[in-house]
Amino acid sequence: MDAPAIQSQNPETEYQRRLVAAKAERAQLAVQDERLSFARFTLMFVGAFLGVWLIISKAHSLYWIVIPATLFVICAVIHSRVLVALRDSSRKIAFCERGLARIGNRWMGKGQQGERFLNSSHPYARDLDIFGEGSIFELLCASRTRAGEETLARWLLGPASPEEVALRQEAVTELREHLALRERLAVLSEGIDAGVRPGPLVKWGEASTAPVPGYLRVLLPILAALWIASLIAWAMWDLWYLAAFMTVLNAFLSNHFGGGAKDGISETEAVLRDLRLLADVLACVEGQTFQTPKLVSLEAPLQKDGVSASQCITTLARRAESLASRRNLMVKGLDRFVFWSLQYALAIEAWRRGFGREIRGWLGALGEIEALCDLASYAYEHPGDTFAEFSGTSPCFEAEALAHPLLSETTAIRNDLKLGEEQRLVIISGPNMAGKSTFVRAVGVNAVLAQCGAPVRARKLRISPLAVAASVCVLDSLQGGVSRFYAEITRLKLIMDMAQKETPVLFLLDELLSGTNSHDRRIGADAIVRGLFRRNAIGLVTTHDLALAEIATAVGTQAANVHFEDRLDGAELRFDYRLTPGIVQTSNALALMRSIGLDV
Repeated sequence: MDAPAIQSQNPETEYQRRLVAAKAERAQLAVQDERLSFARFTLMFVGAFLGVWLIISKAHSLYWIVIPATLFVICAVIHSRVLVALRDSSRKIAFCERGLARIGNRWMGKGQQGERFLNSSHPYARDLDIFGEGSIFELLCASRTRAGEETLARWLLGPASPEEVALRQEAVTELREHLALRERLAVLSEGIDAGVRPGPLVKWGEASTAPVPGYLRVLLPILAALWIASLIAWAMWDLWYLAAFMTVLNAFLSNHFGGGAKDGISETEAVLRDLRLLADVLACVEGQTFQTPKLVSLEAPLQKDGVSASQCITTLARRAESLASRRNLMVKGLDRFVFWSLQYALAIEAWRRGFGREIRGWLGALGEIEALCDLASYAYEHPGDTFAEFSGTSPCFEAEALAHPLLSETTAIRNDLKLGEEQRLVIISGPNMAGKSTFVRAVGVNAVLAQCGAPVRARKLRISPLAVAASVCVLDSLQGGVSRFYAEITRLKLIMDMAQKETPVLFLLDELLSGTNSHDRRIGADAIVRGLFRRNAIGLVTTHDLALAEIATAVGTQAANVHFEDRLDGAELRFDYRLTPGIVQTSNALALMRSIGLDV
């Protein structure tokens, strides 16, 4: 897919414009909030004063109470709307500030870090800083729903097929200019993470339940109405025995049918919280008209039999809220005779039988749309980044002007790299702090972004389907009794096993086997590289040990040596962070030790 066209608006300027408008709106609403608060207090005081005056004067006219009470109710309704608008304006401000922080490279530690998705046994998640503070996930994730976060994490942890990537790239290109949609989603879904738990909600929807007799949903409202009618008959015509009969009958039926439903009601209440938030987010998505095949296909699950997902969720939310009101003192006193809890529990069960199995599809579609919006936000805020172009099945990673997306665009040094059939191994030598590990991570991160459908930090990237595997940040484990060297060779075994599978491996090995002596390191590194060669893998190896650079010569023409250089400028070491052909000829370890005061 070609690089996206130049966008119509400067992202920083647009965020600033929206931020100024949102702050002005919040200031205006804050004034209204103060005035309405004062008006409500005044009306409450006037009403109380008039009530006392009427009691003391023994006046019989209630108009003096009705008027301030009516005005108080009207004021309260208007005030509640102002408070919602005030909350939304604050969320708009936060949305714009987060966007400006990402553009200005001030976002680290302020967003969703996704550490719960981190698995130490994953072949690259920890090594490439996919999760955690200052990670790729934190940079990309603007999702406020857990479904969106889980989808984005899943995309970052495993490559999609080239066909799926092409569909996502098209969708991201369409969504990139939908800034208003992304802002609205951020405003609406701010509280969903705390209130709506997708996992339990899906499990609840798909749980099998015992069939409820259909006659109960008809019989219970009739019996409740008859009980109320019997009370009226008792009050008007002294037919107390009818009231007594209906009271005993309804109490008996309530105990009979409601006893077994109590546990189910408690479980239902625990799952069905804040569903109106989810309904509002779904309605926002349903209100869009999409063009690209990926987005059109995601809209399809949000409709069933002419009823939208948001309408279904709203219906469920109303029933759940009515069920929750059973704790009201008045409802609680009448519940046994009017079957309030039982009727709404049955209504919720009827909803579950009709739509429960659709919840997974609804949340899945919402999660994918949110994840695509995350990628679109990144594309919008980084217009210089491009989409990768996918080649055939032969292993390939060819990049022009490649840089790490976690570095500032204005300061990152870009390099070219070509890996493929002609050059399958690049050994990178160089002194400390010269940029070897950062470059290796840049290659891996861009490969991950390319295969999840996101833009990459390169002028051009041509890539084949690759299984990324890295040994860059291998840690020991005191609790597990695992040394760093053992942890590293365990990771290398994982990479070798991955290389036996059909998808070619892109291996990224930083300071290979640095935890052992030079002799064993040279022999082990040579064996590992040759083993990966036999398995059709491509990749990078960095080293301080110049003896390992000889492996490229031993392997043949499909391997090359490159290096990063430094130079001593007076008492200060300087690095250019640019790849240069050949083996490094300098070392800075002693200079670095002297620079911090070590006597060497």
